[in-house]
Amino acid sequence: MVASSILGFPRIGGQRELKKTTESYWQGKVDVEALLAQGKQLRETNWKLQKAAGVEIIPSNDFSYYDQVLDLSLLFNVIPTRYTKYNLAPIDVLFAMGRGLQRKATDSTPAVDVTALEMVKWFDSNYHYVRPTFSHSTEFKLNTEAGLKPVVEYLEAKALGIETRPVLLGPISYLYLGKSDKDSLDLEPISLLEKILPVYEEILSKLKEAGATQVQIDEPILVLDLPESIQSKYKATYDQFTSNAALPELVLTTYFGDVRPNLSAIKDLSVAGYHFDFVRVPEQFEEVVEILNEKQTLSVGIVDGRNIWKTNYSKAAAFVEKAIAKLGKDRVVVSTSSSLLHTPVDLANEKKLDATIKDWFSFATQKLDEVVVLTKNARGDDVAKELEANAASIKSRQESPITTNPKVQERLATINESLSTRKSNFETRLPSQQAKYNLPLFPTTTIGSFPQTKDIRINRNKFAKGELSAEDYEAFINKEIETVVRFQEEIGLDVLVHGEPERNDMVQYFGEQLEGYAFTTNGWVQSYGSRYVRPPIVVGDVSRPKAMTVKESVYAQSITSKPMKGMLTGPVTCLRWSFPRDDVSGRVQALQLGLALRDEVNDLEAAGVTVIQVDEPAIREGLPLRAGKERSDYLNWAAQSFRVATSGVEDSTQIHSHFCYSDLDPNHIKALDADVVSIEFSKKDDPNYIQEFSNYPNHIGLGLFDIHSPRIPSKEEFVTRIEEILKVYPANKFWVNPDCGLKTRGWPEVRESLTNMVEAAKEFRGKY
Repeated sequence: MVASSILGFPRIGGQRELKKTTESYWQGKVDVEALLAQGKQLRETNWKLQKAAGVEIIPSNDFSYYDQVLDLSLLFNVIPTRYTKYNLAPIDVLFAMGRGLQRKATDSTPAVDVTALEMVKWFDSNYHYVRPTFSHSTEFKLNTEAGLKPVVEYLEAKALGIETRPVLLGPISYLYLGKSDKDSLDLEPISLLEKILPVYEEILSKLKEAGATQVQIDEPILVLDLPESIQSKYKATYDQFTSNAALPELVLTTYFGDVRPNLSAIKDLSVAGYHFDFVRVPEQFEEVVEILNEKQTLSVGIVDGRNIWKTNYSKAAAFVEKAIAKLGKDRVVVSTSSSLLHTPVDLANEKKLDATIKDWFSFATQKLDEVVVLTKNARGDDVAKELEANAASIKSRQESPITTNPKVQERLATINESLSTRKSNFETRLPSQQAKYNLPLFPTTTIGSFPQTKDIRINRNKFAKGELSAEDYEAFINKEIETVVRFQEEIGLDVLVHGEPERNDMVQYFGEQLEGYAFTTNGWVQSYGSRYVRPPIVVGDVSRPKAMTVKESVYAQSITSKPMKGMLTGPVTCLRWSFPRDDVSGRVQALQLGLALRDEVNDLEAAGVTVIQVDEPAIREGLPLRAGKERSDYLNWAAQSFRVATSGVEDSTQIHSHFCYSDLDPNHIKALDADVVSIEFSKKDDPNYIQEFSNYPNHIGLGLFDIHSPRIPSKEEFVTRIEEILKVYPANKFWVNPDCGLKTRGWPEVRESLTNMVEAAKEFRGKY
């Protein structure tokens, strides 16, 4: 009969339990036993929830204290030597690789100072993974000191009476998504495949010994443009696995895109089955089903693992029936398109959502029910009530006036080339900006936010609950702004920011002030490590009813003679870091946001705030995974939406933008025509990365310290970093700044890090 499955479940807990315990552990407030106990409790809760919902194929090893790819690096001993010399406990090695570690020596422990590994986006999602880093000295082996996590968690579930299917990232994807260490740049990670396969076989055999009959092995890179040298590795690799009787059955899993260009690479494998994402690419069905032999199963990814809209049962059921007609009921599995890691935990936790809008949504817990209902329907069970209720929800959304604003649509039709082009080119704009701001060589600035202290969070919550008047809250915010401004003046920064104390999140803050958005109170999703976000939801056409940031920016500018940046989040990032509509194209949504932000940019300029930063860290994230027309179209409308937002200003107004934690292409950034861009750079240890930006025509700041790490770089470290950059990048175009905003850091480390950064910039002014 048709079976039900999911590929993974959120690990954060319905009330962010993992975040709270992990951060308490980092702060020394709880011990490692408490941290491990919290993880075990969350796993048990998730497994029991899935079992109670009726899901039959339940994943294990989808839990992580930081990142599932980093877990694999720890398991396989892919640990650069800089982390091994301190004799840290395995969990601390994990966290040091993920976020860096710096601590002073004590009577019983030596000093530790180590930077984090590089962190980048997981395909086109807003989740970040820690990139494996390989060298010629990498020795693959099972790290028994760290515990055999996949086996341990499988046995945990088994002890609860729950049979699970362990999840592993496949060897080809693991290597391909990694990189060579700076001392081994001539090493191609895929060349290590033969060395890592025995270790995969070892962990797979241990899973079979523990009782696992089947393992979900993820090869998500199959939706990328893979060279033949990578495609050619699949046949021999998986034949080696499937010919080994000591290993469990494997289900080869892909998601997030179209596998067809790589289909020949996985044809004729002796795996037990395949999983494909038919939410993102339903049209690949006819071709992918042809590679199955008469015994292999097809896992039909038909419930969206990336968005929060209810599954349209009518359409999804028809798709499942198509699969059954082709393969028979015994060979079809109904599943989520991807792991549910990318969705909030439970819609039941939302007590304040408008009932009409709430009825359109489905979070991870509700998606379990969707998978089960579709499975029951395929079996012929009576689910008429569920189908009827679902049809009513779908119809309600389609017919709702909430989704449509004729004025927004009329304005959208006015967009043309002149509306998205600055009055003059950069070479013409630059002299007027230099005359206006009179900045020194190596101008220093920050990316926007300053520490979000406990006091800020308490007062924001009081104001939200009505326990603090608007006047008192504004006075509090102004006091926080003045503190930040005076600090920046004190240490000698050149272009200042107001610190954003009034903002909860760089997208949510704007979404709450725009029409066309809905918001959750507990819709948290993991972005990386213990950093969770609460994405707003685009439910209708977007517009700006009133100014959003002008008051705070004007106040900040009024108390300093130095240039003050107005801080905005760009249209593509507002879209990508929200849950977007699935009934309107991304282009339409981005351009609507561009128009709303254009009004804000123009209002800032009119109010005297003439350095304006419009951040677009998600522009690379939104890039379609394969080259072709879809990608070129995206790049055109993504850049256009930014220029729509920023092109209505005078030449002397300086437009900045910021990008981080992605593999960026200078040409994508060049198309925005921002005067100054800042790019996360501190974890990039490949000198070729600087070279890529050497011919960037406008001004650029390559980030000099990792704001996700608690460590404090010395002045000498900043000097060394800048020296390396200046071997490639011209001094008269280079800005000095951190990787990203500072909201997650504490004031002592911010004060010392920024002071050291400014002092390094002053040293280079003396040299040049």
